Amino acid sequence: MLTRRHIRVKVLQSVYAYNQSEVKNLEKQEKFLLYNMEQMQDLYLLMLQLFIALRDQAENYLTISQKKYFATESEKNPSRVFVNNRIIELVNSNEKFTDIIKNRKLNYWENDSEYVAIIFNAIKEQGWYLDFISKKESTFSEDKDFLIRIFKEVIAPNEKFYEYIEDKRLSWLDDFPLVNTLVLKMLQKISEKNVDAILIPAVYKNNEDRDFALQLLQKVILNDEELTASIDEKTPNWDKERIAEIDMIILKMGISEFLYFPSIPVRATINEYLEVAKEYSTPKSSIFINGILDKMVKDLSSENKLNKIGRGLR
Repeated sequence: MLTRRHIRVKVLQSVYAYNQSEVKNLEKQEKFLLYNMEQMQDLYLLMLQLFIALRDQAENYLTISQKKYFATESEKNPSRVFVNNRIIELVNSNEKFTDIIKNRKLNYWENDSEYVAIIFNAIKEQGWYLDFISKKESTFSEDKDFLIRIFKEVIAPNEKFYEYIEDKRLSWLDDFPLVNTLVLKMLQKISEKNVDAILIPAVYKNNEDRDFALQLLQKVILNDEELTASIDEKTPNWDKERIAEIDMIILKMGISEFLYFPSIPVRATINEYLEVAKEYSTPKSSIFINGILDKMVKDLSSENKLNKIGRGLR
C-alpha cells in the first residue's frame, strides 16, 4: 500500500512534529509515525465502506419510492441492478473485510450518513446512472464498470467528500491520491476468485519498508547536530534562519540515506526528495536541495564515506 516516497513524506511529517514538540520523546514519535502510516489503510476501508453505504441508500430510496401514494409503474417495480451489484456484495460478504471493520470499530457512515446522501444524490444526477438502472439485469462486468464510473466521476472529485476527509483526519489529505489509485486498481482487477487476495492490501509492501521508516526517523533525529553541521558547511553564505525548516528536514533525510542506507542508490534518494520538495516546500526549494545534495555526494565520495553496496548505486 505505502510507496517509499509516501513513507518518506510520513517521516518528514514526524520529524517536523518532533521538532515542534516541547518535550522531545523519540519513542513517542516512533509510535506516532507507525500510527500515521497505518491510518492510510483506514482511509482505504472507508472508501470500500462507502460503496456498501451507497448500496444501502439506494435500497432505502427504492423502498420509499414504492410507498408513494401515486407511485409510477417503474417505482412500484424498480430495477435492482444497483442494489444487487455483485462487486459490492463481494466486498460486503468478505470475512476479512467484515472482521477488520468490526475489530477497529470503523462505523464511519453510520455516524456520517448525510455525506452518503450527498454522494448518492450526485450519482442520481448522472445520465449514465439512469441508463444503468433502466436495466432489469446486469452482468458482472457491467457491475464493475458501473462502480468504477461512480468512483472516478462522482466520489473521487466530490468536494464535499474531500472536505469530509480533511475534517475526519488531516493526514488523510496526503494519502487521498494514492488511496484513490489503490481503490481504482482493486475495482479493475477484482473477481470472485481473487477477492481475498486483493481486496485489502497490506500497509507495508514488506517488513523492510516498515523498518526503513523507523530507521530513517531515528537516524535524522539522533544525528541532528552532525547533519546540521554538514549542511552548514555546504551553505556558508546562507543564514541558517533563512533556510525553510521543511527544506532542512528534507536535506537531513537525504544525507541520512547517503550515510546510513547503503542499499539505496544515490540518484534514487535525490530524485525522491526533489519530488517531495516540489510537493511540500517552496517553489524554489527543489533547486536549492538538488544543489546541496549534489555537493554532499561529491564530498562524501571524495572522502570515501559514501558506502553504497552493489552496482549503479552511486
